[in-house]
Amino acid sequence: MLLDYLDLAPIRNVRGTVKLPGSKSISNRILLLSALAHGDTCIRDLLESDDTRHMLEALRSLGVAWEVAADRALRVRGVGGVFPVKSAELFLGNAGTAFRPLTAVLAFAGGRYRLSGVPRMHERPIGDLVEALRSLGADIEYLGKNGYPPLTIRPAVLRAGGEVSIRGNVSSQFLTALLIALPLTGARTEIKVLGELISKPYVDITLNTMRRFGVEVVREDWARFVVTAACRYTSPGEIFVEGDASSASYFLAAGAISGLSGGGPVRVEGVGRNSIQGDVRFSEALEQMGAKVTMGDNWIEAGAGEAAARRGKLKAIDADFNHIPDAAMTVAVAALFADGPSRLRNIGSWRVKETDRIAAMATELRKLGARVDEGTDWLQITPPEALRPAVIDTYDDHRVAMSFSLAALGGAGLRINDPSCVAKTFPEYFDVLARLSAH
Repeated sequence: MLLDYLDLAPIRNVRGTVKLPGSKSISNRILLLSALAHGDTCIRDLLESDDTRHMLEALRSLGVAWEVAADRALRVRGVGGVFPVKSAELFLGNAGTAFRPLTAVLAFAGGRYRLSGVPRMHERPIGDLVEALRSLGADIEYLGKNGYPPLTIRPAVLRAGGEVSIRGNVSSQFLTALLIALPLTGARTEIKVLGELISKPYVDITLNTMRRFGVEVVREDWARFVVTAACRYTSPGEIFVEGDASSASYFLAAGAISGLSGGGPVRVEGVGRNSIQGDVRFSEALEQMGAKVTMGDNWIEAGAGEAAARRGKLKAIDADFNHIPDAAMTVAVAALFADGPSRLRNIGSWRVKETDRIAAMATELRKLGARVDEGTDWLQITPPEALRPAVIDTYDDHRVAMSFSLAALGGAGLRINDPSCVAKTFPEYFDVLARLSAH
């Protein structure tokens, strides 16, 4: 049921264990590579969410057969790099992890396709990816504003091999899209990254997942990537999806914050020291703020460290969060419980996410009584003496809704507008939080 709002009473403490849903980033990469591969793939622990639903519906529209087995595993019949359907209209919601890679793959598919999404998706830039594909011969037309979806892709003879350039400082999904698509050419291609590459851990996820499907990419200092000739995607047979490290951040932060008043710890299962996701490094930021973090191969646990528990405050932080932009939103709310101003730097990619996250976070943090200063790529949060009750707007952004739920640990009641937006990655989030909470 869709709710207009959800009222959260003050949460006295949280304690317990959470089994994480599958990673969105890994789930949609595995779905697309399973579809493109030679052979059938059994996918276990796939995330069930709006974004994966959009990818699955798109793949079915493109002629990819898949089914959910009795044991809840998803079985995908690979098409060997060639989509059977050569004309389709695909609606992809606000799923950047579906829209950007599909744009690149379909440019090589020899068909006519229309890709669209929700209004916010049509405000998220895609021009750098389109220009890179056009330099290879792709025929892609903007149906609205230049540089933005929706798009039409027409059949074209693309250049195979050589060199292609892509800017790295807007979205790492552009590079991910090229990396996934170029093995379909069968030719050796070099990708040159222009400028600083942001969100490098997400590109690492792409390279790791491609490797599991038989394609090895040579990386040189994040500035040059080489897709070798005659490589092709081959099913690994069975593959597991890690728990979502970005979603883990909310519960780990809750354990640390709750520990300031005698609660915690909280353990998350499904992600740990062996994770391929960069957002596990959120635990490092949490430790800098005074949390006690322990980690196993497939779990992480967080509570308050002794010094933080004694003073009843986390430590303020000043750090670069270019490597973990999604989990950095959790840091911004945890900063409400710190002993001074915290500064989050190098987060310019927030501007082109599901909403303008710098503006959204600043607006909602101020409602809680914080003083917030913002720049083009940074945010500084000075916590108030006490949090105020507030009505939090979520901007149809799942991570705004989930991160601000932590403010209920500060003794003030909250109203979260449009809580159902968490269905993008974690439909059961508020139910799970309630099970951990004592009101």
